[in-house]
Amino acid sequence: MEQFLQHIVNGTILGGTYALLGIGLTLIFGIMRVVNFTHGELYAFGAYMTYLLVQVLELNFFVSLVLATALGVGLGAVIEFVLIRKLRSTDIDTVMLVMIGAWIALQNFWQLMFSGIAKSINHPFPTAPLVFGPISVAPVRLFVIAVAIALLVGFYLLVNRTKLGVAMRASFQDPDVAALMGVNIPLMRTLTFALGSGLAAAAGALLGPIFVVTPTMGDLVALKAFAIVILGGLGNIVGATIGGFVLALVEEFGAGYISSGYRDAMGFLLIIAVLAFKPQGLFAAKERVG
Repeated sequence: MEQFLQHIVNGTILGGTYALLGIGLTLIFGIMRVVNFTHGELYAFGAYMTYLLVQVLELNFFVSLVLATALGVGLGAVIEFVLIRKLRSTDIDTVMLVMIGAWIALQNFWQLMFSGIAKSINHPFPTAPLVFGPISVAPVRLFVIAVAIALLVGFYLLVNRTKLGVAMRASFQDPDVAALMGVNIPLMRTLTFALGSGLAAAAGALLGPIFVVTPTMGDLVALKAFAIVILGGLGNIVGATIGGFVLALVEEFGAGYISSGYRDAMGFLLIIAVLAFKPQGLFAAKERVG
């Protein structure tokens, strides 16, 4: 029972960051219909910016997390403005090819700038775990899940309870009518891509201090983000949130009770099962962005 509870806690903590990744990706697809292959690289960007700010520039750890996320938002806005905006009238295949090219270019840029050697990020939290009965948790992981939940709630409220969120959703549902109502459609698209990118960067900034930072760290993460979106249903923010936690728990229990070597395989087996029996996603019919 103690081991079961420990896996629940570990999976929940990891699921928070998975949910951030999934929401960012599903938001961009749901509103803009863009398959963002650079999502994993934006995650790596967040981790590398945290490394640069904390380890090289020796800035405050918490300030560095905020700056890394803000820089991720900025990079997303640049990608949308430079690449995607110019391809708005082209077919989806062309956009996908361009995004794959951007993915490869960004990954090689990280390697050129930071070398292929893994980097570690120091954090101010004690290394001794906190013990709650049979469960032990590292303080930095509690910080990660607290920030992840705060971001998830804040983002949900932004999209569903603010005028900006209404404008973002309206720009997808009926761009012509939204434009007649005064919504700046190009600005909404840039903001949407930037916010989705910022969530990926935030996930990288939060997990960078727990794991190591490498140029290829975004590859597997991007696959998992797509898996989360498939689980939750394309364009479904609530579904992506739940999908992130489900994927993390499946991985955690698979690693704990079968073998840690099969951690990633467990999640992808789940995706195969979902695609076989409910290809539209587990929560596709409940709530969509559009």
